[in-house]
Amino acid sequence: MYRFFRSKFYLALFLLIFVFTIGVVGFHILGNMGWIEALYMTIITVTTVGFGEVIPLYQNARLFTVFLIIISVFVFAYAISVITEYILSRSTMRNIIQRKTLKKIRRMENHIIICGFGRNGRQAAEKLSTHSQEFVIIEKDRAIIERYESLGLPFVEGNASEDEVLERAGIDSAKCLITALPSDADNLFVVLSARQINGNLLIISRASQESSYKKLKLAGADNVIMPDKIGGEHMASLVVVPDLVEFIDNLSISGKNKTNVEEIRTEDITNFDKEITLKELDLRKKTGCTVIGYKTPDGEYIINPGAELKLLKESKIIVLGRPEQIEALKQKYNLE
Repeated sequence: MYRFFRSKFYLALFLLIFVFTIGVVGFHILGNMGWIEALYMTIITVTTVGFGEVIPLYQNARLFTVFLIIISVFVFAYAISVITEYILSRSTMRNIIQRKTLKKIRRMENHIIICGFGRNGRQAAEKLSTHSQEFVIIEKDRAIIERYESLGLPFVEGNASEDEVLERAGIDSAKCLITALPSDADNLFVVLSARQINGNLLIISRASQESSYKKLKLAGADNVIMPDKIGGEHMASLVVVPDLVEFIDNLSISGKNKTNVEEIRTEDITNFDKEITLKELDLRKKTGCTVIGYKTPDGEYIINPGAELKLLKESKIIVLGRPEQIEALKQKYNLE
């Protein structure tokens, strides 16, 4: 549609230039005028401002003037219609896209809300996309929305700290909110508003200053991430333990056909008719994956759990394997 309107705009622009060119050349030849006088006469003629003739015109020049007025009326009418149609169509398309987005959001459950689509917000959206997670983006900058909306990303325009905007993003049925706004104060307001609306929401906030960490936690953030601190620690680790860090960096969690590490709910791989241990589950023999971690129902993490560890309901295991082994695990237990 954009290309269609662009071609019509170029056609209208060409016709306007053509009319002005014909007018200037015609008055110069038929009216025996200089180029400046011919340009002035063309402008007052096509714009129909009603000024008098620069110099007296004879029959041929007057017939040419009549012709120029008629042609310019049609060309100007066409140009105005193209511009009007473009403006109205942009507004209409924007409303249609927004209605479709809001309709889609109303059907969502357990989705993620991303507040802010800067560098961190885009990285979060990219990671969620690779894991086939549904998400909604709240962004107040119309230029950013127009730049990325064509990619099919669901945007809600507005200030994320306002309750109405959060509700339009489906915060009541969301499972997680990621606030990645550049200002710590803005992130704090978002966390306060989101926690007030949905007490069960998992909230992850970005922070720039260390002094903001405790404030965001007190406001209700479950996790506070400081990108600058993480980046600095990562660079220092490349000096202290470079081989270990490079190995960890190679453990991909980027999604389809690339995953080396995966977390799995115990309910998805056992039926709990009886308690079983990691040894009895024997994922290593069945899929080639190795269990490297276990998260208890209370949220406690056990690194490298023993073979006699009993699996409890509402717990998770963390497995390590090559991409094909992870895929074999998912196929065996019908995991998404």
